[in-house]
Amino acid sequence: MKKLLAAHLAAFAVALAGSASAADLAVKAPLPVAAPFNWTGCYIGIHVGAGFAKKDITDPVQLVQDSFNGLGSTVGVTTVSPSPRGAVIGGQGGCDYQFASSSVVIGIQGDAAGATLRSNRSVALPLGNPGETAIVDAKTEFLTSVTGRIGYAFDNVLLYGKAGAAMAGDKYEVSGTFTGLPFDFRGLEDRWGWTAGAGVDWAFDRHWSANLEYDYYGFGTRTSTFADQANVFQGPVSVRQSIQVVKVGVNFHMWAGQ
Repeated sequence: MKKLLAAHLAAFAVALAGSASAADLAVKAPLPVAAPFNWTGCYIGIHVGAGFAKKDITDPVQLVQDSFNGLGSTVGVTTVSPSPRGAVIGGQGGCDYQFASSSVVIGIQGDAAGATLRSNRSVALPLGNPGETAIVDAKTEFLTSVTGRIGYAFDNVLLYGKAGAAMAGDKYEVSGTFTGLPFDFRGLEDRWGWTAGAGVDWAFDRHWSANLEYDYYGFGTRTSTFADQANVFQGPVSVRQSIQVVKVGVNFHMWAGQ
């Protein structure tokens, strides 16, 4: 009986040792490697930021002078340079394409934002009563653009540049008193120009990304028509302007490439 029990124990020990050796020889399957993020697809999103404008407004004094004393009463060229600043809040959408087996990404984007950029400056009226001034108020109320983009992807991080056409919605007002009489001239303009910028986009999920972007808007010099509230007198005023915007945003990616 003892011999039979010893034989069974020996057989069990041999089987156990064989199983352990087989387990040691087994090779674990490698963990799957995540595919690189692919930026091909379309997206929509929102953004918020700050805008800083520079506006050179030439001859608002001449406008006031002409409205009271008639054309030809020259006081010399006067330029007022308010620097409107404020918030921008809006949305964007576009589509990107990442070339196969490449980190190069190209795309197109459109965006639009409401803006609260505003500033004013006062300027003396030399032909008026002593101490009389005109208040020149400048506002930008919206910005929109259509741009092409090109970038280089580091997996889920995209560095990009952009350039294209832009438009700004501007309002102007020149108000005060001249020889004791009130005046109030206003101008309204939708101005076309160009924009260029750069940014970084970070995809923190297959369908979501966050971005930081800087944009410069150039609108050149244009002549706008300012008119009094009764539209009795109109006069030309030259305005040169540029705007810089820094903004952050978040995008939802549809039909993502990965």
